[in-house]
Amino acid sequence: MTATEQQLQDAPARTAPQIAREAGINPLDYLIERGYVQDVTNPDALRAAFASGPVTAYVGFDPTARSLHVGHMMGIMALATLQRFGHRPIALGGGGTVMVGDPSGKTSTRPQMTIEAIQDNLSNILTQFDRYIDFAGGRFGDNPPAILANNADWLLELRYIEFLREIGRHFSVNEMLATDTYRTRLETTGLNFVEFNYRLVQSYDFLHLYRTYDCRLQMGGTDQWSNIVAGVDRVRRVESADVFAVVWPLLTTASGQKMGKSEGNSLWLDPTMTSPYDFYQYWVNVDDADVEKLLRLYTFLPMERIRELTSVDGAALREAKQALAHEVTELTHGTEATAEAEAASRALFGGGKATIDDSSIPTATIAASDVATGEITIAEAFVRSGLCGSRGEARRLAQQGGLSIDDEKIDDVDQPFTQTSGAALFRVGKKRYMRVVVE
Repeated sequence: MTATEQQLQDAPARTAPQIAREAGINPLDYLIERGYVQDVTNPDALRAAFASGPVTAYVGFDPTARSLHVGHMMGIMALATLQRFGHRPIALGGGGTVMVGDPSGKTSTRPQMTIEAIQDNLSNILTQFDRYIDFAGGRFGDNPPAILANNADWLLELRYIEFLREIGRHFSVNEMLATDTYRTRLETTGLNFVEFNYRLVQSYDFLHLYRTYDCRLQMGGTDQWSNIVAGVDRVRRVESADVFAVVWPLLTTASGQKMGKSEGNSLWLDPTMTSPYDFYQYWVNVDDADVEKLLRLYTFLPMERIRELTSVDGAALREAKQALAHEVTELTHGTEATAEAEAASRALFGGGKATIDDSSIPTATIAASDVATGEITIAEAFVRSGLCGSRGEARRLAQQGGLSIDDEKIDDVDQPFTQTSGAALFRVGKKRYMRVVVE
């Protein structure tokens, strides 16, 4: 099966945005109801623009890592929603802006990345939009094809003096220094001149996309509000055009943790960095207080179905969590990977003892030749399984009674790991498992 055929198979027949479109609901009102809008410039004019014909909108994604993570899904879902309403999304890779480094929300300067690392990251993340957004057209009805762009294509070609004359002259240094991002950095670790230019180059992106694609809307997180509004103002001043900004709230869980963090690590969209099983498990184990919000933001289920799923409390919310995990995992990894993750979850948490030969359970391999030396401890085996980040962490968890192998609690992790062949079920706590095979 080709990637396109898999995407067509995975695509639901009619999603909540398509149903809302058929009902005549304005996209802005839909985004507000689902929780994507914290601030918006000129909402009445934006509603009118949406009603008058296809609007082109963009979200920027700087390639600071080899994969996007769950935090980026807010932007991807917002673009995917607008496309299902019949509007045109632009997924903008920040191959140019990442060379500057966004100071927003950072207390220190970002490490400077090499050109090779940027290109590697960018080539990997640009493929991750395909499951959510249609770049060919027609996959979600009569939607226009999305645009995939890289701002390095125009930012790296800028001539500095001309850029300063056209863009820089519109920016007030006093105004920029009054914003939280720049003021906080100046009062703490300091701000270098390259970072100080981030707002200029981001606003130039909006101007370029307006000139090239008639892009009228930029969206992003609330920490980008001042940067995005600066872009709106630049397009208005330079082109005398009305364009718009929409930002969503930064998402945290009920416990106050940043959304998409699991065991202290980011929840990546790349299956080689976060397995579909671990991805599924994150969603099926979210806090009860977060389920309704996450169903609104991270799925295309109709509001009626979400209200039905979340009208209960306690253990009865299990169905809602399973629906959340299924929908988000299927969007991100496809039908087959979701079915395997669900099968593994049933094998491990279905009420009986997991069958160690079940291939759907996430598996790690340790070479028998390494075990034969007698130098691998149980702590090292847990590290190699991926369940523990270090031998010290394994010791700490064992002292807390949180480690077991084949349902036998492990107290001393510094003893040799003696499994010479076959498979064993490693467990951390109640919900994290790994099938470890020695071969």
